Amino acid sequence: MRLLLVALFGLSVAGCTALESLSGITDYFLGGEDNTDPPSELTQYEPEIELEYLWKESVGSGSGEKFLKLIPAVHEGKIIAADTKGLVLALDLKTGDEIWEADTEAKFAGGPGVSDSTVVLGTNDGNVVALNMANGSVRWTVPVSSEVISVPVISQGVIVVRTTDGRVMALNETDGATLWEYELSVPALSIRGTGAPIVLNENVICGFANGKLLSLRLTDGKHIWETSIAIPGGRTEIERLVDLVVDPVATDGVIFIASYRGGTSAVLEQNGDVIWRNADVSSYTGMSHDWRYLYVSDVSSDVWQLDQRNGASLWKQSDLHQRKLTAPVAYDNYVVVGDFEGYLHWLSKSDGRQVGRIRITDAAIDAQPVVVDDVLYVYAKNGVLAALKARLL
Repeated sequence: MRLLLVALFGLSVAGCTALESLSGITDYFLGGEDNTDPPSELTQYEPEIELEYLWKESVGSGSGEKFLKLIPAVHEGKIIAADTKGLVLALDLKTGDEIWEADTEAKFAGGPGVSDSTVVLGTNDGNVVALNMANGSVRWTVPVSSEVISVPVISQGVIVVRTTDGRVMALNETDGATLWEYELSVPALSIRGTGAPIVLNENVICGFANGKLLSLRLTDGKHIWETSIAIPGGRTEIERLVDLVVDPVATDGVIFIASYRGGTSAVLEQNGDVIWRNADVSSYTGMSHDWRYLYVSDVSSDVWQLDQRNGASLWKQSDLHQRKLTAPVAYDNYVVVGDFEGYLHWLSKSDGRQVGRIRITDAAIDAQPVVVDDVLYVYAKNGVLAALKARLL
């Protein structure tokens, strides 16, 4: 049973990797009992929406049992997804029909990032691979310092890549040449994974394993500001885990970010000043937002709605406790999360109650669903990629 409970996340320890759960990890490593709460059983509820498949396809072997950031990307009528064995598919967004297929044999672990002309992915053996958006042909492959298990970002002809050894690299979109590099030391013990950077007003925003959020200039990597989102504390390396592995989100000049142990914070884009911090809501999976609220899946797979203005908790949904939820995504009047048994759960934005549920597959879903217009796209770990719509009953 313990092996089942501890096989979710990787922790990098002095150059070696072990797969461990983040819940109950302290007691496990200190030699005590594994006190991780069991996943909640699914409860009965009154459905309020009807869920309709638009299409369902398979993308090779998916991400398998590994913790990776292979999240479908949408661009100009295409949805692009990759598996761990080098397969990349571009499908028609509306029909799921194949537009092109690329079999690169690369060990993809993060991506894809997309632009008008390029699809870019990182590998777990330390390469960045760029494909032609039009037909999937390989444009270039370049080695980087370590594995890439976050989604690369493309902006203004620059590809920004995070590597697991604490580096941020900027590559030329045309040929992969290194434009600049920034490095921050990684703690002795850190959660396996890195949050994807975001580009805001000519600056790259990214979080690090030491709990710091940085702003770097896109053109040359110049340090603009940094702020401590979470400060390590405690007697052991495990107790000092404060990694920022969540992808930050931003709106109206404010950046939202969550730490594994340091809560959720709002930061001014201009100078990095912390506006508020909600210490009760920590996360390693992620968040999304709408015009007013922030939605977060916390470290126990409880889902929260927070007020963007002050971080106040408006509701908490605990029915899906420890079901290894994805980051939530806002969909119309709902919030959607996937879980470890292949279910998608629709929650009401008004109070978090369950209003809809559908099982996509029997494999886990760990990639945040993607919403385009009124369609939700979800990618499971066994490679199942599906498009769905929700309608009121």
